[in-house]
Amino acid sequence: MSEVLVLVDYVNGAVKKPTFELLTIAKRLGTPAAVFIGPADQAATVAEAVKKYGAEKVYAIDDAEIKGYLVAPKAEALQQLAQGKDLAAILLPSSAENKEIAGRLAIKLESGLITDAVDVAEAGGGVTTTQSVFAGNYTVQAKVTKGTPIITVKPNSAAPEESAGAGAVEQVAVTISDGAKTAQIVATQPRQATGRPELTEAAIVVSGGRGTGGNFEPVENLADALGAAVGASRAAVDSGWKPHTFQVGQTGKVVSPQLYVANGISGAIQHRAGMQTSKTIVAVNKDEEAPIFELVDFGVVGDLHAVLPALTQEINQRKG
Repeated sequence: MSEVLVLVDYVNGAVKKPTFELLTIAKRLGTPAAVFIGPADQAATVAEAVKKYGAEKVYAIDDAEIKGYLVAPKAEALQQLAQGKDLAAILLPSSAENKEIAGRLAIKLESGLITDAVDVAEAGGGVTTTQSVFAGNYTVQAKVTKGTPIITVKPNSAAPEESAGAGAVEQVAVTISDGAKTAQIVATQPRQATGRPELTEAAIVVSGGRGTGGNFEPVENLADALGAAVGASRAAVDSGWKPHTFQVGQTGKVVSPQLYVANGISGAIQHRAGMQTSKTIVAVNKDEEAPIFELVDFGVVGDLHAVLPALTQEINQRKG
């Protein structure tokens, strides 16, 4: 079987959940192989993590020459690894950085590119993807017709499934051109820890909108009870109640969790485009005519300031 390369999402010394999701998808398409771009002394640790999800091989690329620059060196490294290999696909977790890497890689390999897939499957000897497009108004299936399919996949598009792989580490030496080193990172600032999951990776997202009136405490308390991330509508962000990093929508972050709870959010198309591929959608809104109710699996007509505290209390009681 042809290999499927999966770019490892490695942050702060840990392999992130989207990597395990992509390895699960990779098993449908061919032989999963992880690509780790990072410190050489961490390759064995990464291999231990990814082999539990079926990675037969781990290509380790030392990032000593790559870190400190923007995405071009990573694209070059992936190109040199992929060149000449018989690959079924190259999968990357869908993020702003990875989509740029994927675009550059597609040009270098003269291959087709599909971004923000919500499902990937083998069909008729090829690879077919499912996407939500045009602000979420359509679901389409697409496939690459030239070269190796390069696909970025949204987090939570598949449930990670454990299966033992060999996890054999193979060190790969790459040579980065001077042209790829023209954009350098001069300073970084760590994101402030909230204790909650990352919004785009969370299995559960609880969001608040204009109906909160600026009081996000009920939303945050429910999120903490569920172990969820907190999101916000554009109206809430524009009002200054939450930073833009919390915004879910077409001009914010696109999420696809197992459960999305929208509170005091009307359901304008801008917001729907950012969350309507969620597996289960629940809405709480005082306005029974709110457009969000057209989209939901479960809806509650009521004041979120009364409904959410009662729900949070019930969840905490059942948790013991």
